[in-house]
Amino acid sequence: MPRTALTRDDVLDAAAALVRQLGPEALTMRKLAAELGTAVTSIYWHVGNRESLLDELVARTVREMGAIAPSGRSPVDRVLSIARAQRRMLRDRPHLIAMVHERGLTELMFLPAQQALVHELHDAGLRGARAAEALRAIEFHVIGFVLVERNRERSPAQSPAEQDLWDTATAGHDPALARALAAPPDPERLFTTTTRALVGSLLCV
Repeated sequence: MPRTALTRDDVLDAAAALVRQLGPEALTMRKLAAELGTAVTSIYWHVGNRESLLDELVARTVREMGAIAPSGRSPVDRVLSIARAQRRMLRDRPHLIAMVHERGLTELMFLPAQQALVHELHDAGLRGARAAEALRAIEFHVIGFVLVERNRERSPAQSPAEQDLWDTATAGHDPALARALAAPPDPERLFTTTTRALVGSLLCV
């Protein structure tokens, strides 16, 4: 049954979902219309042509990436909350982030999160070059961590696998270390641990 009362936001939500799941190449007006149970002409009426739709998805992604509200009582916790939110947003939107990058808007997309970090760094007493260095260190850490995560997820199966390489001998005769390194890493815990350590050292706490 054809869908009634279709809105522009409905179209954008469905388009974003398609891109997030399958990539921008999967987004056709015909497929989008089928997903929404409407005519292709209705899609064009709401959002224009495909390029206009992609432009709007990029603009929307930039806005969403700016919706970061720090939380926590200590300066370290507040900066950590921004870093965790940014990592989550980057991981949730790989195809949309790639579209933003292709249109040369990456720096604009990251600006709101960076401004939130600046506010917290200022409150923690960092100014000038020290604040700039701290900001860049945190941003490089967050983005680099996400890139490593995605590379590990997309890499072909390894033989020997990581768990096959670590034993008492390769771990310097530290069996507990060997067991820990043979186990799969916990990205959430690792990100929190490393980010907290980095931020704590930058804020000298």
